[in-house]
Amino acid sequence: MRIEVLSTPTPAFEQLVAVHTSFCDGTAPPESCHRLPVSALFADDITVWIALDGEEMIGMGALKRFSNFDGEIKSMHTSAAARGKGVAKALLVAIETQARAHGLGQLWLETGVHPNFAAARALYAARGFAECAPFGDYKYDPHSIFMTKPLEAAR
Repeated sequence: MRIEVLSTPTPAFEQLVAVHTSFCDGTAPPESCHRLPVSALFADDITVWIALDGEEMIGMGALKRFSNFDGEIKSMHTSAAARGKGVAKALLVAIETQARAHGLGQLWLETGVHPNFAAARALYAARGFAECAPFGDYKYDPHSIFMTKPLEAAR
């Protein structure tokens, strides 16, 4: 498996986002789904990473920088066939490494409370994320859990 930055959307990426959208939309009402569409993921303040097994795209994740100190992890998704193989962890490590290298001191994320997100919540907790109050423009939502993690400076 290799992790790469994706600078422009590809058909395989768009397909993975469509699967992610379907996955998320099946877990909460529309007003509680905070995922980003493909067009929004390639904004100037967002970096997208993909996980590849050979030429097959098996995962994605993104980092949205929303201040000089803070970033939000967005759109983490692993294909169903690749779950349990360390894809999400590898993506998360890549995102954290890049965030530190760019001087970010805090990461934030929103994820679902639905049982389908249990593995994601467990991964985030294992990587040092702790539950917190809504951040940024988010409001309390019974379908969301908010988490944050302070980052140590890159050495």
